[in-house]
Amino acid sequence: MILTPLQGFPLVKSGDDLVAMTVEALSDSGVTLEAGDILVFAQKIVSKAEGRWVNLATISPSRRAAELAQQIEKDPRLVELVLRESRSVLRTRPGTIVVEHRLGFVCANAGIDHSNVAGSGTSEEEWVLLLPEDPDASARRLRKGLQAHYGLPIGVMIIDSHGRAWRLGTVGVAIGLAGVPGLVDLRGKADLYGYRLRITQVGAGDELAAAASLVMGQAAEGTPVVHVRGFPYPLREAALSELLRPPEQDLFR
Repeated sequence: MILTPLQGFPLVKSGDDLVAMTVEALSDSGVTLEAGDILVFAQKIVSKAEGRWVNLATISPSRRAAELAQQIEKDPRLVELVLRESRSVLRTRPGTIVVEHRLGFVCANAGIDHSNVAGSGTSEEEWVLLLPEDPDASARRLRKGLQAHYGLPIGVMIIDSHGRAWRLGTVGVAIGLAGVPGLVDLRGKADLYGYRLRITQVGAGDELAAAASLVMGQAAEGTPVVHVRGFPYPLREAALSELLRPPEQDLFR
């Protein structure tokens, strides 16, 4: 499998056409798209293009947000946004709030980002960036536009960086899928010794997300789109929901 970061991708602003920008970046990087290829997009540029900016100066914290902010030593305006973007608060400690996001996954701070976020305005404005409203729909729109341009079947994935229970460090995970399998079911397949697998399901979407995130980098690399060739599983219609463990099976909450 070959992962190629698209070089020279411009800074993204609200309303930008990510399809057109990706087409140009593919050309500039010398990459010719082929059937079955996958394009992986960093969540941040999708959120920026979709205008998911929020100016904290416009946020009035609720009483609950103010009380929680005092407990965890965070800006109450940010906590208010976290609550709005979440189904429930699962864990807190000073400096950290872990929630079930409205999209169904568990993450810190509802995925709201301060880093690499520049908003236009005065010095009194402080901008943060929310996750896309519907990452699956965002991935489908990108895929539709790119397939229309190239006339080829491809996959698109949107990824973000999440922490993990019991492990240090963030890794890339899939939050939006279009044409890329999130979960690959190997139950019933034989291993090297002929034993039939009974419970093995591979989080292929997250495995690819982690690989792409490693290529993208986490700081100032400026390579938010990665081209993938040679993904070892067939492309198919998919959605984020297939990667989310049902609450009744979750032993860690």
